[in-house]
Amino acid sequence: MKKRTAKEIWVYGDLRNERLFGLSLKVLAKARVLSESCSGKAAMVLLGSSDLSDNEESVLLKETIALQDASRQSMAHGADFVYVLDDKKMMPPRADVYAKPLAETIQSRAPMLMLFPVTDFGKELAARAARINNAGLIAECLDIQMDNDKVVAKCPSWGGRIMADNTFSDTSGTGYATVMPHAFQEVEAKGDPGIEKAIAIGPVEVPGNIKLLSRTKEPFEEKNLEDADFVVVGGAGLGNAENFGLVRELATALGGEVGATRPPVLLHWVDEERLIGQTGKTVRPRLLISIGTSGAVQYTAGIAEADTIVAINRDQNAPMFEVADYGVVADAKTFLPLFVDKVKQATMRKLADALKDSEDAGAGESFGAKVRKLREAQDWSLESLAGATGESPEFLEKVEQGDMTPPVGFLLRLAGALKIDPATFLSREDKALIRDMRAQAFTKRTQDYSYQTLSPGAENDHLRAFMITIEPKQTHKPVAYKHEGEEFIFVMEGDLQLTVASKTHHLRPGESTHFNSDTPHKLKSISDDQTRCLVVLYTP
Repeated sequence: MKKRTAKEIWVYGDLRNERLFGLSLKVLAKARVLSESCSGKAAMVLLGSSDLSDNEESVLLKETIALQDASRQSMAHGADFVYVLDDKKMMPPRADVYAKPLAETIQSRAPMLMLFPVTDFGKELAARAARINNAGLIAECLDIQMDNDKVVAKCPSWGGRIMADNTFSDTSGTGYATVMPHAFQEVEAKGDPGIEKAIAIGPVEVPGNIKLLSRTKEPFEEKNLEDADFVVVGGAGLGNAENFGLVRELATALGGEVGATRPPVLLHWVDEERLIGQTGKTVRPRLLISIGTSGAVQYTAGIAEADTIVAINRDQNAPMFEVADYGVVADAKTFLPLFVDKVKQATMRKLADALKDSEDAGAGESFGAKVRKLREAQDWSLESLAGATGESPEFLEKVEQGDMTPPVGFLLRLAGALKIDPATFLSREDKALIRDMRAQAFTKRTQDYSYQTLSPGAENDHLRAFMITIEPKQTHKPVAYKHEGEEFIFVMEGDLQLTVASKTHHLRPGESTHFNSDTPHKLKSISDDQTRCLVVLYTP
């Protein structure tokens, strides 16, 4: 490792998109403060290409920030120097590709300190470059100070319960550090002198020991944590990444956003963009549910403006309960699945009320708007929700736009997709009416010779089974066949022709199907012998 020759603090500028470059600008603000404290200079290092021709890599990286734009932004936000490493061609966006030219540049210029934003890419790039130069690396620094030209980095330790002071054992060469970008705010101050310097690099070699199997561009969808009405925050008390998944389930059910304290971020259960607190984001939701969080001041500073705070923690003495408006002393792993189920039921109840309001031309948020919110909270596309409910994307689009009022059967299928009891969205009057209709239909069927009940005494049950016998070449005469719910048919003997709406199916012995019972349907035996079918009816 070469002895450092310049009192310069360098920052790696991530050009892959505006958001990531913004994180680099935040770290640059810290580099500027450090450089001033040791009478040095702050610099941004940019690796990229001036050739943005329409090739395979540029198509993949169409969000990439141009070198010239990034250079101007860097100097406007405090960079005394901008070092541009231009490969003249598009480099694959991989840390193993970037690491070598960056390490070689650092080795030749020998700055005092090389800083990287804490992102997955930044952490990998820092580790690779430091290893190439056999240099020390301090990871995930919350803050960095200079003490007589010695770097002292403060890093969370023991799950964030304590702050450890770290420094480099060898202070003669360049030190490497990854820095939590949200701990700082970018500055609007021109660098001194604020000039760009080009650094020549040799042809960049792409290592051949990594094979690309597949790739897809993730669709961009803005998730604004700061503006969310509902926020669910998970902390270290959840224990592991699997339990943290319950936080995501609850946030989805509420149609809200996921937040986290520092430990889940450090343990990579959640992206750093979800961090709430003094070094993260400040939220002002109508409702904030805090799960497994101790209530440290660093965290509660970011939630103080929430309208209502609910704390869930198995430790009844947790400081979080002093901040919360409501507290639940419970183990999250046991409590949350039950709570999520109740929230889903309440969501379906609101949907049913909105559907009734739309039918009665009442006021309030429309049924279609609620369906859209529910779909978006589940991260469903129109196509995926269509597949889950058996409807077409065009049908759902009309529902969401308020151009169509769907049948209650749609709510049945939507409830099935959410895996909750469809009866949730029915009012007491609806339930009583359906129960009476169910009992009357059951009685009619059991009195008809072609129906053999397989579930006697089940007139008030949701699930009932019958054996239906259809004479050869005859059409079955249905009894009380049309109702809300699902119908399942399994052919025991003979050949069955089933017509649902305008679509005809041919079922042989051992074959089965199911359909919405509210859809007009007809059964016919098309064999020379009797056709016998097992029919199971489900009604809410």
